[in-house]
Amino acid sequence: MAPCQSQQIAQPTLLLTGASRGIGHATVKLFHHRGWRVLTVSRASFSSECAWVGGVDDHITADLANPSSYELIAAEVRRRLGGAKLAAIINNAAISPKLANGSRKGVSMTAYEEWLSLFNVNLFSAAMIVRLLLPELRIAQGAIVNVTSIAGSRVHPFAGAAYACSKAALAALTREQAFEFGPMGIRANAIAPGEIDTSILSPGTEAMVQANVPMGRLGDATEIAGVMFFLCSNRASYVNGAEIDVNGGQHV
Repeated sequence: MAPCQSQQIAQPTLLLTGASRGIGHATVKLFHHRGWRVLTVSRASFSSECAWVGGVDDHITADLANPSSYELIAAEVRRRLGGAKLAAIINNAAISPKLANGSRKGVSMTAYEEWLSLFNVNLFSAAMIVRLLLPELRIAQGAIVNVTSIAGSRVHPFAGAAYACSKAALAALTREQAFEFGPMGIRANAIAPGEIDTSILSPGTEAMVQANVPMGRLGDATEIAGVMFFLCSNRASYVNGAEIDVNGGQHV
């Protein structure tokens, strides 16, 4: 006998920022394949290069560099949820400005306006969107996953100073969220990727990987997405306040 409607488990919903390429693209695909509804946010309109069933209807175009967008995003997410729970938020959106030749921008090369725009995208949006959607997340006793970086804990040959500082701050935000929201049943964790094979790799990355990564290869975006899915699932029900390195051993 088929279970009645009231006995069926509701489809969980994920809100994912930075979904149009790379790690975000792989994450959308995995969660959708596992039966989740995925609401996506990026400054680009929905791309056919990262298409999935329902993607057009579940995409929100917004620029996280503009703080006035946060309230609008939260209101739109709430409208699209239609009273459903929000099982997870993954803060994946990030920008990393480079010099004209693709090399890193140091402190002396980065203007205040660049710092502010970058921190709005990489850090402040992760704090404010969670804050604004906390009621929906609390009802679901959901999960927060923040995407930090290996650059948040060491000087990186390709990631600039502002990017590195924002990722270090995002790791601290994760700890604060875990401490504050844990009593509500909400878990907050972070993933710190190393060198992942995406379209935005800097020249020289593969040589650096051969020299510095024990596994001797780039990571795949699907390997990051798999850890994200674990952290959002009940299998990670006692994991809170962690930052998981996914870098082939580069951090050792």
